[in-house]
Amino acid sequence: MDNLDFINRHHNRRAAYHSQKARKSLSAAVIVSIMALYFVLVLFVVQMAHVDDATIWISILVFITATLVAFVAKRAQHLQAKQEKELVLLKEVLEGSRGGRLITDSADNTLYYNQRFVELCPINQEDIKKKSFHYEALVDMFCENDQATALFSALSDQAHRGLTDAMELYCEQRDYEGWYNVTAQPVAGHAGFIHWRVDNVTDKYTADRAVREERENLIDFTDNAPVGFFSVNKDGRFVFANATFARWIGADLKSLLNKEHLHTYLADPPAGGAPYDLVENGAETQIVDVEMKGANGKTFLASISQSIVHEEDGSVSSRAVVHDLTSEREMRRALKASEDRFKRFYEEAPLGIILVNKDGLIEDCNSEFARMMEQNPSDLEKKHFKLLLDEKDRDAVLSAMEGMQQGQPMADSMEVSLKGDGDLQVTTQLHARRFTDSGSTVLHFINITEKKSLEEQFVQSQKMQAVGQLAGGIAHDFNNLLTAIIGFCDLLLLRHRAGDPSFGDIMQIKQNSNRAANLVRQLLAFSRQQTLRQRVHDMTDILTELSHLLRRLIGANIELEIIHGSNLGLIKVDEVQMEQVMINLAVNARDAMDGGGKLTITTENFTNKRSKTMMEEKMPPGHWILIKVQDTGCGISDKHMGHILEPFFTTKDVGQGTGLGLATVYGIIRQSGGFLDIDTTVGKGTTFLIYLPKSNETDEEADEPNASPEAFNKDLTGTECILLVEDEDAVRTFSQRALANKGYDVICAENGEAALEIYEQEGQKTIDLLITDVVMPSMDGPTLAQRIRQHSPNMKIIFMSGYTEDKLKDYMGDNIFFLPKPFTLKVLAEKVKDVLEK
Repeated sequence: MDNLDFINRHHNRRAAYHSQKARKSLSAAVIVSIMALYFVLVLFVVQMAHVDDATIWISILVFITATLVAFVAKRAQHLQAKQEKELVLLKEVLEGSRGGRLITDSADNTLYYNQRFVELCPINQEDIKKKSFHYEALVDMFCENDQATALFSALSDQAHRGLTDAMELYCEQRDYEGWYNVTAQPVAGHAGFIHWRVDNVTDKYTADRAVREERENLIDFTDNAPVGFFSVNKDGRFVFANATFARWIGADLKSLLNKEHLHTYLADPPAGGAPYDLVENGAETQIVDVEMKGANGKTFLASISQSIVHEEDGSVSSRAVVHDLTSEREMRRALKASEDRFKRFYEEAPLGIILVNKDGLIEDCNSEFARMMEQNPSDLEKKHFKLLLDEKDRDAVLSAMEGMQQGQPMADSMEVSLKGDGDLQVTTQLHARRFTDSGSTVLHFINITEKKSLEEQFVQSQKMQAVGQLAGGIAHDFNNLLTAIIGFCDLLLLRHRAGDPSFGDIMQIKQNSNRAANLVRQLLAFSRQQTLRQRVHDMTDILTELSHLLRRLIGANIELEIIHGSNLGLIKVDEVQMEQVMINLAVNARDAMDGGGKLTITTENFTNKRSKTMMEEKMPPGHWILIKVQDTGCGISDKHMGHILEPFFTTKDVGQGTGLGLATVYGIIRQSGGFLDIDTTVGKGTTFLIYLPKSNETDEEADEPNASPEAFNKDLTGTECILLVEDEDAVRTFSQRALANKGYDVICAENGEAALEIYEQEGQKTIDLLITDVVMPSMDGPTLAQRIRQHSPNMKIIFMSGYTEDKLKDYMGDNIFFLPKPFTLKVLAEKVKDVLEK
């Protein structure tokens, strides 16, 4: 174990000292012993030759001394082996510990740590190799706690003063989440040395907390129970009582226990003093009604259910449950008064009420229920209740009423549809109550027809809004992908011209990418997040130009008739998007007239002086251009009508439609300030009615003027320096290569921070144009542009984004331009050239 430096150094120093000393002592002792033995033998021989006694005793003393020195050396070797064994044992104990272990010296440098400490604390491998960490590694573990640094500093100070201290902290980091007990203990005999211990106590903490919560819940339950509990010992004194009972008798709960006597609170206490005074001769349980003294000197009638408990030690105690009969009587009187009020206000109640007998016949009904069903009360009496129920709710309601007849209460209200004469249908919320004496059931009906309609409208609005936000987000991300795909196709087409074997494959990729881009535009149209280039148009001109395409789309078996209105007003729309609306409606009409038919498109002026409701929206008063698209197809069923404008909803087979056609139509019309209505009859056909607001000829046109013919042969090369900022690698690579091929000096940056550093290095004089993505991590495009504009107010900037230009309206200004994604190589080059020439 390489990390046991502190223990190794400490024991190794002592072991080396004793080992060296022992070896020297042993060697000296052996030499001395051999010499002494040799000397004794010599003296013995000399003794035989009459040597004096003093010399002999000196030799014996030298021999004994040498023997003692040898014994000491042997003892030192034994101690060294024991210390080495203890060191191995200590290593095994510390490394086998379930908690983390760290030992620091007086300067808080790491001397020792076990493997568990490394697993618990977020320490990188380089710091582990260099041991360049100390107890502050624990602070990093609890970095979410603002006081962690101060707490660990206080813990270290306590240990440096020779005091052991500990604390429990919660770690929120994902890999280490839980409760930890951190202990700082000074190492005995080593001043300033601290033994840090980190133990995961989440299980214990959770278990203790669960026990505490369970105990608190139990106490809370008993103290807030609607009945009183108490227990008295053999002397009749309280040993337990809940807060409810103490409140009833007006006593303090703490002073009541083991001090007060039960007799004190009985208005007429029985003779004797046993704890079971209320239990008759030898009976173990009894229920009695007694008068008890209550708060403020009042008395109340209580029902006490008392039982005798024989404890294991032979003692006897009493446990009781107390019911306040006074409150119960008051509740009964209140219930009786409530029933009387019910009868009194029965006829004037603002909700429908009927009384149904056990045979299901209506015995009585109030005027509100009769009004709800648009009938007279007399016509409803003696009528079977099930005849008023809609078939889809009949079984559930009758089953609930049958259960009530068997004594099962109706737990929750039910939503029930009632049907009257003709097409009348009323959505209600049903509440029921059964009278036990007569077996009849009273039913309350709250008319929620209008509320239900509003809820459905709100839910639909929320759903459409959520899907719209999702569509906008998908379109943004998808546009980034399409920019890269289309862009790299353009780069490949520079090397693979027509006739090249790869030319057809590349064109297929590009064409399908353009189809995907069109799908994205439909998503944006549905979510009303596309940028509309609105201009003032005559709808007659748009339909005239589009008529040839529509005839080809619907096929030869469908007749197309376009009826233009006279003196038709002008509209301000995006011509391309308006053509998309007419194409989508024509294609839908074609599919609805599978066997042939007629498609009629009519335009006319329309004026409404009052608001008009259509598709759950209110069209305000005004002057409109009405476009009717009428087919003779199969029509739309009621089942599908509520979902017809939802995105991705389609009645076509899988692969035959995206479900975005009508959703796109609706989005474009609403974004253009118009309204859509649908009139349909199953088997006869459908008419889509489009209302677009009239526009003055002087309205400002939003789009740019059409490009001149010279623009197609425009030189798109340049030598200016461009700073390109894009976090998507593929888009950045394509854009850099595309601009570099045109001769520009392109400097790339993958995010806003990197771009800002490049700008500060290159300086204002070098960079001529900034092209930046809008949405980027950390620093987005508008923030980057603002920072650069602080130093270069006239810097030309192009924002490119998969979102629409409307999202950037707060950031647009002088010398700021927008390039929507996806874009081609040519579009990018043209945009850069136009901006640099302005």
